[in-house]
This record gives sequence, structure tokens and C-alpha cells, in this order.
Amino acid sequence: ALFRELLINVTSFFRDPEAFLLLKAEILPPLMKDRAFDNPLRIWVAGCSTGEEAYSIAIVLRELMEGTSPQLRVQLYATDLDDEAITTARAARYPSNIAQDVGADRLRRFFLLDNNEYVVKKEVREMVVFAVQNLAQDPPFTRLDLLSCRNVMIYLEPELQHRLLPALHYALKPGGVLWLSPAESVGSHTELFEPAHRKWNFFRARGSLGVSRSMLGSGLRWTTDASLPGQRLSAPVREFSSLAEAARRALLQSFAPPSVLTDLRGEVLYVHGETGDFLRLAPGQPSRNVLEMAREGLEAPLREALRQAESQTLPCVDLRVMQPQDPSRPWLDLRLRLLHDEPGGQRLLLLSFCVCATTAGAPAAGQPRRRAKAVPQQVAELEIELDHLRLRLKSALDEQQASNEELKSFNEELQSTNEELQSTNEELETSKEELQSVNEELVTVNAELQTKIEQMVGMQDDMKNLLDNIRTGTIFLDRKLMIRRYTREATRVFRLVPSDLGRALGDIRCDLQGGDAIADAQEVLDSLVPIERELSLADGTVFLGRTQPYRTVDNVIDGVVLTFTDVTERVHAMANRQARDLAEAVVDAVPEPLLVLDKGLKVVSVNRSFLREFGGTTAVLLGQSMFAINEGQWDFAEFRDLLETVLPRDQHFDSRRLQHTFVALGDRQLKLAAHRVSMPAQSGELVLLVIEVVAPRTPLP
Repeated sequence: ALFRELLINVTSFFRDPEAFLLLKAEILPPLMKDRAFDNPLRIWVAGCSTGEEAYSIAIVLRELMEGTSPQLRVQLYATDLDDEAITTARAARYPSNIAQDVGADRLRRFFLLDNNEYVVKKEVREMVVFAVQNLAQDPPFTRLDLLSCRNVMIYLEPELQHRLLPALHYALKPGGVLWLSPAESVGSHTELFEPAHRKWNFFRARGSLGVSRSMLGSGLRWTTDASLPGQRLSAPVREFSSLAEAARRALLQSFAPPSVLTDLRGEVLYVHGETGDFLRLAPGQPSRNVLEMAREGLEAPLREALRQAESQTLPCVDLRVMQPQDPSRPWLDLRLRLLHDEPGGQRLLLLSFCVCATTAGAPAAGQPRRRAKAVPQQVAELEIELDHLRLRLKSALDEQQASNEELKSFNEELQSTNEELQSTNEELETSKEELQSVNEELVTVNAELQTKIEQMVGMQDDMKNLLDNIRTGTIFLDRKLMIRRYTREATRVFRLVPSDLGRALGDIRCDLQGGDAIADAQEVLDSLVPIERELSLADGTVFLGRTQPYRTVDNVIDGVVLTFTDVTERVHAMANRQARDLAEAVVDAVPEPLLVLDKGLKVVSVNRSFLREFGGTTAVLLGQSMFAINEGQWDFAEFRDLLETVLPRDQHFDSRRLQHTFVALGDRQLKLAAHRVSMPAQSGELVLLVIEVVAPRTPLP
């Protein structure tokens, strides 16, 4: 958790818009110009965070390719230390507030709106490959044309920045472009980069012969081989003060003549005193080896002394040699001492140059004896020189014999290595054929996977449209009742937002009445028995809620599915139908003749008493005007006046007596009662008309 807190994921689309305009207008076109299909444009975005900058560069490339280079191949890599940020970048889903950075035109061309989030289109997502990488530990991508490392090094210590820049140069092609933020620079590595645009920190990689050595000496973990514990890239680096102190201690014991401190290979580590008479900087590539720096006549004795110190592990080797370049001081004593008390137990050599004050005297240790009798000065010098030559010849013969034995052993090793290499070559040829076969299989599998991915994308699109159009709220929960997915209609029941994915459903407010969806979900998960019940909202909306187990293709229970279907209209229709059936039953049970008329005085319902008294059938009477039924026998003035004048004025009348002669029935004395009833559900009014036959052929009073 602390590591997550230390990471700084601050980025946005098209950060520094002027820099992206310059990238599109001046930097990328030369890199894309005249590029063959088999020579892809390679780009690396180091420290990509959640992917906004990588997708921004991909969008700029897509815009350029649409105009000029449709066949250009692009390999765009984006890496970061934070694996969670890489997961977000691969999902390519961003909040709606990116609209102010991207712009309306690019949003329309390269993004899709999904649940108030913008999703990068597939054509742009497929251009970028995301991976987790540590810049200070993992090897970089190579042969790059463009390397974007913006706002990364400002969070690194100067020492790490200094070690990282040679690695970035190593990753670029000669002429490749390094893009840094305005707050960063290449520091002292001006020999590796030249400015391409100073304001927005575009740098072009110089061709440098020393870049590999600079990169290998940078100290980055991937530049060394951890499997070789004894491996050293260069001579051991020692603090100046510690080397000087070690040299001073030994020199004080030997009266501090001009001396050099070396390792067993002769590499000079420290110089004390004036050694110009004995050592000089050799022409050509600079070297610190004492054998290559030795003046004429000193190389062979030095080589012999180093050989004796290394092979015989002698604590001290003394040799007297002649200096042909200085006749005034022809004799020189070379003293080689082995030091053991160094930190880490490393063996070092202290080489001292002691000039003899006289030309005569006893020979040094290891030299042949001189003749005791007096001889002329010149003969003595020649004899001493002859002794030295014999000693050097013997040393050369010993070295040659050792070299011959080593060469013989080396030749046998080479022959054995050659046989192994031939066997390895045959194995490699076989492996190559196998790899070729595997590669063909991988290409086939890749094509099949690509086809399946396209099918999956199509199925996801179909599923999304299906869930959005069935108008049924659906919520998918996992085994812990955490929200896995939901449809748009589900927000009418639960107040869900896109950020609620992964939260417990019990934490979300629900306005349903008539049941507990959470308890039902837990019960279904325990018993695997579906539950169905009617639920309602405060506004009167009625839902049919179903809770069922979530089964995978392998018939494994992996959660719960909640569905909410709006059945408000169906419930109301059933209620209206029940009310109508009840009303018809009531009307039919009335003993007096009764009709139900609409506001236009057309028959809506008629009971059996009316049919029995006045004749006719329900099928014939329904829908006809009251004045047209029974062949117009009800169309007379007094009856019309009651229904068309009195009833609209008074809304009802009771016990109105009429006498009328019916063709089929003869004279009838009738007592009428009518009431107007308001029916909001039918958007109008109904008239209840009760007709009571008082007596036939009875004169009116």
C-alpha cells in the first residue's frame, strides 16, 4: 500500500497541446517519410501511467496515416512501473471530463460513449502494446525512432538520471528523437543528444562510438550479468584517499622512491613521485598498464617481475637493470612488493624505481656472481649486461615454453569446442525447423484468436443492444453479492452509477416496496430456488422482480441475477377488467331492465331483464343508439326530451313516468330513472338507465 502511495500517476490527453502540434507538424513526418512496410515505425512511451499520452500519440499517428501513409506499420510500446495503471490503460475507459482535453472532433472520431464514459476505439487501442517495466532494472526497447519519457526523470535522483540517459540513448536509432518534459533536460550528456527543439525539449540522438561503454558503465542492473559473481566491467574503483594511504604505508618502509601501485595484471591504480624517467604514455589508445607504459629496456624486467609475483607469490622481487637512455645513471633497481592488507582481500603490487648512485658494486639478488679479481670498468659493465641478457633469455625461454604448453592445451580446448559447436549448430538447425513449425502454428492460432476476438466483440455489441432494448432492469451479482454488471433500466430501481461496479448491492439505496431484494438474493444463493414477487415504487410503478441463480457454461453457480420488469400497465389492465366484470355482474343481477349508455347515448351494456321484457339480443344491441334499438321503438319525443335535455341539465332524474305504444308489445306505462356517472379511466361519462314497467294499458293520471 505504501508503494502505491509513492507512485505519481499524473497525466492527461494531449498534455502541452503546442508540443503535440509540433510533434505532428515537424517531428513525426520526417520519421514516417519513405518508410517501407517491412521497416515499422517504433515508438516507446516510458512511464505512460494510465495510458493517456500513449493514446494521444497513437491518435496523432492515425491522423497522419489517414492523410499520407495508410500502409505504414507502427509498433507503439507503453510501459510503467504501476501494474494497476497499466490495467486501466489496457481497458481504455476514461471519465467524461476528458472532453475538454481531447476536443469534440477527436472525441467523435476516436472514442465511443458508454455509460457516461469514453472508450477508445478499437483501431487506436490495437496500435498500443502496454507492459509493466522498471526503467532502472529492466532492459529498454531498442531501435526506436521516438522515445517519449516525459515527467519521469523529475521524480528521480540526479545520480539515477545520469545513469538512465545513456540507456535511453542506447535504445534510440542514430537520429532518433527523445522527448522530455519542459522541466527536464539531458544534463551533461550533450555528447549523446543534440537539441531538435529547445522549447519543448525534443532531442535527436547523436551517433556515438562510446555510447556502449557509457551505457555499460552506468550501473543499471540489466547491464551486468548477475550469474557471474566475479565479473567486473572495469578496473576496481577505489577511493583516492584509501589508495594513497596504502601506498604511503609501504613507501615509508622503503624510503619512498618513485613508485606505482598496480594490481596483478599491471593496471596502474596510484602513482607516487616522479616516474617520467621510467614510464611514459604510449602512442595510440590510452592505457594504464605498466608494461605498455614502460620505457625502452624496462618492459622485459617488469614482465618477469610481474610473472614471478603472480606465479610464485613472492612477497618481494628485486631486479637490477640497465638504463641505456641515461648513461649518467645506468643502473636501476626494480623492487616489487606484494601487499595483502587491502580491503576485500585484493592482492596489489607496489613497484619502486631505485636509481643506483654508483656503477660498481655487488650484483643484486638473483644475479650471477662477479669475478673477484679486479677488471677494467668497461669489462665489468659488459659482464653485468651479459648476465642480464642471460637472465632475460632464460625468462623468455621459460615464458615461451609455458606459452607453448598453454597454446597446446588451448588448441585441444578449441578442437573440443569446435566439435561442441558443430553439435550445437546441428541442434540449432533442428531447433530452427521446430521453431519455424511452431511459428506457423502460432500464426494460425493468432488468426483464429483474432477471429474469435472479433466474434466476441460482435457478441458483446449484440448483448449490449439486447440488454438496452428489452426494457428490463437487470443486475448481475457475484457470490459475495457484489455488483458485476447492470443495465440502464436497473437505475430506476437502484440508484446506480458506473463507479458502483464492485460494490456490495446492500450499500446502494433502493426505493422498492413490498420485499427485500438483498435477502431474496442471499436466499436464492443458499437454496438455488428462484424467487418471484411483485414490487412497487412510491410513484405507483409496479415491477415483477425475479431472483435467479447465475449459472456459468459449466453449470457452476457463480452469483445471482436480479431482473425487474415494469408490469404497471398489465396490473392496471387486470384491475380494470376485474372492475368491469364486477360491474357487468352487478348490472346483470338487477331485476329491473337496465342499460348502460355512453355519452353519445349508445348502448354499452344491457341486462337480461331488459332483453326479457323488450326483446333483442346483447350482440345486436351493443353499440347501437338508444333511439335505434328494437327497430326504433324508443325514438319518441318524451323519451328524447328526458335523455337529451333533462339529463344533461340535472345530471339525473327519478321516477319519471311515460306511456308509449310499442309495435310488438303494445301500450306500456314506464317509470324511468337515469344517472350520469363520471368514468376517468374511460375518459368520459356513462349513463345508467333503469326502466320499470308499471302496468300495461293503464292510462296516465
